[in-house]
Amino acid sequence: MLNKVNKPKLVVIGNGMAGIRTVELLLDRAPDLYDITVFGSEPYGNYNRILLSPVLAGEKTVDDIMLNPEQWYDDNSITLRKGEMIEMIDRRTCEVVTREGARVPYDRLLIATGSNPIMLPLPGKDLPGVIGFRDIQDVEHMVQASTSYKNAVVIGGGLLGLEAANGLMKRGMNVTVVHLLDTLMERQLDQVAGGLLRKSLEERGMVFKMPAQTEAILGTDRVTGVRFADGEEIPADLVVMAVGIRPNVELARKAGLYCERGIVVSDTMQTYDGRIYAVGECVQHRRQTYGLVAPLFDQAKVCANHLAMKGFASYDGSVVSTKLKVTGIDLFSAGDFAPGADKEEIVMQDASRGVYKRIILRDKKIVGAVLYGDTVDGPWYFQHLRDGTDVSHMRERLVFGAANLGDGGHSGKNSVAAMSDETEICGCNGVCKGTIVKAISEKKLFTIDDVRAHTKASSSCGSCTGLVEQVLAFTLGGDYSAAPKVKPICACTDHSHDDARRVIVENGLKTIPDVMKFMDWKTPNGCHSCRPALNYYLLATWPGEYRDDQQSRYINERVHANIQKDGTYSVVPRMWGGVTTPNELRAIADVADKFKIPTVKVTGGQRIDLLGVKKEDLPAVWGDLNKAGMVSGHAYAKGLRTVKTCVGSEWCRFGTQDSTGLGIKLEKFMWGSWTPAKVKLAVSGCPRNCAEATCKDVGVVCVDSGYEIHFAGAAGLHIKGTEFLAKVATEEETLEIIAALTQLYREQGWYLERMYKWCDRVGLDAIRKQVVDDVANRKALFSRFAYSQQFSQSDPWAARAERGVDRNEFTPLAELELV
Repeated sequence: MLNKVNKPKLVVIGNGMAGIRTVELLLDRAPDLYDITVFGSEPYGNYNRILLSPVLAGEKTVDDIMLNPEQWYDDNSITLRKGEMIEMIDRRTCEVVTREGARVPYDRLLIATGSNPIMLPLPGKDLPGVIGFRDIQDVEHMVQASTSYKNAVVIGGGLLGLEAANGLMKRGMNVTVVHLLDTLMERQLDQVAGGLLRKSLEERGMVFKMPAQTEAILGTDRVTGVRFADGEEIPADLVVMAVGIRPNVELARKAGLYCERGIVVSDTMQTYDGRIYAVGECVQHRRQTYGLVAPLFDQAKVCANHLAMKGFASYDGSVVSTKLKVTGIDLFSAGDFAPGADKEEIVMQDASRGVYKRIILRDKKIVGAVLYGDTVDGPWYFQHLRDGTDVSHMRERLVFGAANLGDGGHSGKNSVAAMSDETEICGCNGVCKGTIVKAISEKKLFTIDDVRAHTKASSSCGSCTGLVEQVLAFTLGGDYSAAPKVKPICACTDHSHDDARRVIVENGLKTIPDVMKFMDWKTPNGCHSCRPALNYYLLATWPGEYRDDQQSRYINERVHANIQKDGTYSVVPRMWGGVTTPNELRAIADVADKFKIPTVKVTGGQRIDLLGVKKEDLPAVWGDLNKAGMVSGHAYAKGLRTVKTCVGSEWCRFGTQDSTGLGIKLEKFMWGSWTPAKVKLAVSGCPRNCAEATCKDVGVVCVDSGYEIHFAGAAGLHIKGTEFLAKVATEEETLEIIAALTQLYREQGWYLERMYKWCDRVGLDAIRKQVVDDVANRKALFSRFAYSQQFSQSDPWAARAERGVDRNEFTPLAELELV
C-alpha cells in the first residue's frame, strides 16, 4: 500500500452525483491508488439531486436523499472541503486555487462542475421570490415561500418545471405553469401524450397558460406578478424558472481548456489536457451534452476505469429514456419520435383508461417509444431500441408489450419474467435484470433496500422501484414478501389496506369514487391494483347495499372462467364435496362433445375441468350445465373454491364421522362468498387424513369424539402445515366456527392476502381468541357471514346464460371474411 504522502493526488472539483460516482467506482477498482480531495460548493455531503422533487413535495426529507454522508469521506480517507469554491486551475503548476487563495496540487484533476439553471433575461428577474430549481437551497426557499404565500408561477413545462409545480401544489400553493409551446415536455413527448399529461395534471388542480411568452416579472420589493406578451397579468408570490440548464464551463474556459457548449472531452473523458478529466452535465462529448443521470453514470464508469489504469474503456455516447417523478403518473419516453418519411408508427390509445402507446420504427427497428398510463414495458422497448433488434417478426403484437397473451392478474410480473437478463431495469445506474437476479440469488437478498445496497438499482431517481420489486418477487417466488406491512395499497395512494378498510366503515363510504375522493387518491380512477382491492372492501363491508363493480375485477372474475395461455378458457362446474351423479357426468360429456372441448380433466379439488372453451361459447356452455343442475364452481374466484372430502364413515371402514356429508353442508352454506384471496377447504373422515385437510386454508379432521378444526395451511409456492384452531363435538359447532373464522378473515384480510399470511400478520392467539374463546363474538361473526350469503349465492353462470348479463363481454367485435 502506498503511503498517503507518496500517493498521486486526485483533486475533484464538484461534489455532485457524477463526480462522486466516479470516485465510488475508482475506489472499487483501485481503493489505495490516490490521495483524493473533493471540493464542493454546498455545505453538504453528496446527495441525490434527482430526488429534490420528492423533497419539495414533502414525500422525502433532505436526510432521505443523502447518498454519501460526511462519514463516508472519512471512512475512505477522502478530504472533503465543503463550501469551498475553486477560483482558478493553474495548469502550469498543476494546482487548483480556492477563492480564499489556498493552492492544492494535483496529479490528476476531475472537473464535475455540473450545470447552472438558465434564468431568462426578463425585467424583474432579480427580484426576491424569483429562483431556479437546482439545489437544496432552492428547495428550502420554495418550501419557506409556501408557508407564507399562496400563488406560484413556474416558467417552463419541461420535466423539471412540472416536478417543481407538482411539489409546490402539494405544499398548498396555487400553481400556474407557463410554457412557450403548446405541448408539455415536447422534447420527450408527442402531442397526444403531452395532452394526456396536461389533462391529468389539470385534474389535480394545476393551471396552464400555454403557448405563452413571459414579458416581465412584476414587483418592487418582491415579486407580485407576471406579465405576458399578450398583455395579460397574473398574480405571483413566487416565480420558479425551469426553462433549462447550461453547462458550467467558466472555470475550464478560464484555464484554457477547449470548450464549446460544454467542456469537450474524448471517449476516455479526458480534456485536451491529458491530466484533466471531466464528467457530468458540464461535458460535451461528440457534440452532445446530457442532463439526465444515466449518461453521467456511464461517463463515470469510463473515467474511473481510466483513472484506475485498469484498461481503456471508451464512452460512445448514451441513448436515454425519461420518466416523470410525479407520484401516480406513469410516463415513459425514449429515443427519436419526431415524424419522418423514413419512419413507421404503431399507435394504441385507450381514452377511458388514459393509456397511450406510440412505437416508432425505422428499418424494422425501434427508434423511439412514448408510453403514457401503462409503462411496465418501457424497459423492454428500451432494450430493443438500444440493441437495434429486428422486431418485424413481432410487429403485429409489438404495441401490447412483452406479456401479451392474456391478463393473468399478476400485476406485471409476467412482463418481468419475459425480460431477458440483458434488459436494463435501472437506467440511471445501468443495472440489468441479470445483475439483480444474480445478486438476489448469491447474496440471499430479500428486500428492496438490500438490492439497492448491493446493485444500486432504484437508488437514484427511484422510478424503477416497481420493476425491481417485481424482479425480487419473480426471483424469490413464494419466499417474497413485500414488506413493510404499512406499505400503501399501490402508487395511487399513500394509504394502506387497513386505512382503506377503516375509512370505509367509519365514514359510510359506499362507492369506489367516494373512497378515492375522501382519501385524496393521487390518480382520478385508480389502477389495476387498487380498484379490485377497494371493490372487495366495499363488497365485504356493505354486502346488502354495494353493487359489485365488474370492471374492477381481473379478467377471470369478469368472465367467470379461467383464461388459458392460448386465450381460451376453462370451465369448472361445482361438485358438492366432490360428489357427482351419472346425470351430471352425462351433461359434462355432452357439453364437451357439443362444443368440441379438447381436454376434460379431473382437478386436485375433486371436480372436472373443461379446458379450451372459446370465450364466445361460455354462456351456452354454462346454460347446458345449468340445465343439469350444476352451478359455477368459482374456480376463478377470490372466494370459496372447493371443499375436498373423503368418503368417511358412510363407506370407509376407518371413518369416524360423515366427512362427505359435512363437506357438502359446508360448501352449500359457504359457496359464492367473496374473500380477500382464494379459499380451499377439506374434511377428512379420520386422522389418516385422505382429504389432505392439514394443508388447506381450513381443514377438518374427524376423530371419534368430534371434529378438529385446523386453518392457515398452504400447498402452493409456499408449503405450510395448518395451525390447530379448536376441537368441537358437533357439526353445528364446526360450521359456526369455520363461518366465523372466514368472516373474520373477510373483515381483516388485505386483498390478495392468503389466509396463512393473514394469520402470520394478525397472530394465531388473536384469531383463536376472537373465534373460539369469545363465544358472543363468534356468533356475531357467524351472523354477519350468514347475512352476506343472502346476497352472494346467486349463480353468475345462470345470470349470463339465461338473462344475457354482460353480453358484450362474450360477443366478438366483428367477424371478418376475407375474399
